[in-house]
Amino acid sequence: MKRLSRLMAAMLMLFGLSGCGYIDYFLLPPPEDTAQELYEAGAEAMQEKDYLQAAERFQQLKDRYPFSPYAARAEIGLGDAYYLAEMYVAASDAYIEFEALHPRHENIQYVLFQVGMANYSSATAIDKPMDRINTAIEYFRRIIEEYPDGQYAAQAAEYIVHCRRKLAEHEVFVADFYWKLERYGAAWERYRFVVENYTDLPDVVAYAEQRATVAYLRQQESNSEEQRETEQGSWKKWLDWL
Repeated sequence: MKRLSRLMAAMLMLFGLSGCGYIDYFLLPPPEDTAQELYEAGAEAMQEKDYLQAAERFQQLKDRYPFSPYAARAEIGLGDAYYLAEMYVAASDAYIEFEALHPRHENIQYVLFQVGMANYSSATAIDKPMDRINTAIEYFRRIIEEYPDGQYAAQAAEYIVHCRRKLAEHEVFVADFYWKLERYGAAWERYRFVVENYTDLPDVVAYAEQRATVAYLRQQESNSEEQRETEQGSWKKWLDWL
């Protein structure tokens, strides 16, 4: 009888312990991934070109473990993931935030260059405002000025030329738009602006200069015609009065 009691007690103890395990499994939240696990998951997703998944993992690491040794790498990875996903505005914001948090980081030159690239890549339409191109130029110039012997200085100089071409072509687009509306005075002002400010782009300047000349002549013709119509209208009113 005593042996049976002991056996029952042992079984109840085992069941109780097992029950606690079941309770823990089903009711308690699973343990969170460590910073290293999140970083490795993000890096793996980047290799598989699943950039949104990578961004999610890097963001989780950034939020949960801001003081981890993996945090800075995750912050750069977040910008890279957005950039490769062609989410250029989000990428620029992520890189700029990294710069604010780690201004002396060993990879800061790369981050500054990527801010420029993200803003350059975001300006795809010639008929849209060029604010982001101006931001790109600002960061490319910073690289040249602050790190003239750095590995990104030469590329930054090349992209400044690309940015200036985009700005010049935007100005020409606006000038051509005024031309089509026969607003030759406004068109002439835009063409002259290109001629005076983009001498490093001779092909664009040559086009703008030729159009500026014609726009000026047509504006003068239009002014003369308006003046004749005004004078004729005055004579007509005087004759009608007589």
